[in-house]
Amino acid sequence: MKVSIDLNHNAIRMLEKAALAAAAEVLEVLYTDLVASQTMPFDTGDMQNNQTFVESTETGAVLITGSPQARRLYYHPEYNFQLGKNANAGAYWLEPYINGSKKEFVQTEFKEIFRRRTGI
Repeated sequence: MKVSIDLNHNAIRMLEKAALAAAAEVLEVLYTDLVASQTMPFDTGDMQNNQTFVESTETGAVLITGSPQARRLYYHPEYNFQLGKNANAGAYWLEPYINGSKKEFVQTEFKEIFRRRTGI
């Protein structure tokens, strides 16, 4: 028995590009949901509104919070977070998306965005 496989390299490249674009788009959706959930610490709003952004590269995309205090605030739940502007502010603001109630959020959004971009 002989098997012959012909790969459509143009279609593969198109799918790879769509996956990278969908990854960047899903991180924008994640950021929007994060802001709407009001879980990031918020004093002047600089960390949430200006220092948190999605950066796309040739190999993927990443959600970055570039403010100097982000790491300290993220890993210290014992701090007394202001709740005036973000009612649910506290540490570990991405935890619901990692192991919590929204852990399927990114996968579900990615599937929808990828399907919309590719028609698959």
